[in-house]
Amino acid sequence: MRIAGLEKCSTVDFPGGLAAVLFAPGCNYRCFYCHNRQILGNPPLLDEAEVFRFLKKRAGLLDAVVFSGGEPALQSGLADCIREVRALGYKVKLDTNGSRPEVLRSLLSENLLDYAAMDYKAPFGDYPSITGQDASGVAESLSLLLAGRIPFELRTTVVPMLTETKLKEMAAAVPHNVKWFLQLYRPQQGDEAFLGSLHPYSQGKIETLAEKLQEVRPLVRAR
Repeated sequence: MRIAGLEKCSTVDFPGGLAAVLFAPGCNYRCFYCHNRQILGNPPLLDEAEVFRFLKKRAGLLDAVVFSGGEPALQSGLADCIREVRALGYKVKLDTNGSRPEVLRSLLSENLLDYAAMDYKAPFGDYPSITGQDASGVAESLSLLLAGRIPFELRTTVVPMLTETKLKEMAAAVPHNVKWFLQLYRPQQGDEAFLGSLHPYSQGKIETLAEKLQEVRPLVRAR
């Protein structure tokens, strides 16, 4: 598997445990606010054998390995890499944009995942303007997670284009018992061309939006 980055110890990426995070390069989306945009092209890669030497040393000290990106589901070697990680005794979490339900289905059928986090970018009809692609596969991926036996969460980076009305539209499209996190958007250099006259939400505003959505979807939280 191609690995473009390694976070050696994270306290926030795997619920209730310490995790290493592996970042896969490349993505089929082009969200202007991507915080890992430096690995979307052809970044330098880490030596996979060296990464696994590190994971072997930390086995028993870390609880889990998170496969993030980019979009890890685009990697042909993902399943094999997860099997190797699980053989070391780690739990596994997948971060995904949900566009490859066939990959998610295969991983779930083999019981290779312990947790998943799926991006919920926008109302499905707004995906082209936000990601550069349609929402093909995302609803199916959500259905697979709903039917599966692993815990999961949805997460939305609340860019200014996502108004309260649009967030309510998004809420109406998911079941009431889904854990859903609204995340603060942090502008980066160059984002001005996409924002125009729009201004990023404050953390307080994100919390207010979450509280309003809790009236119909009680598991929505601000992050």
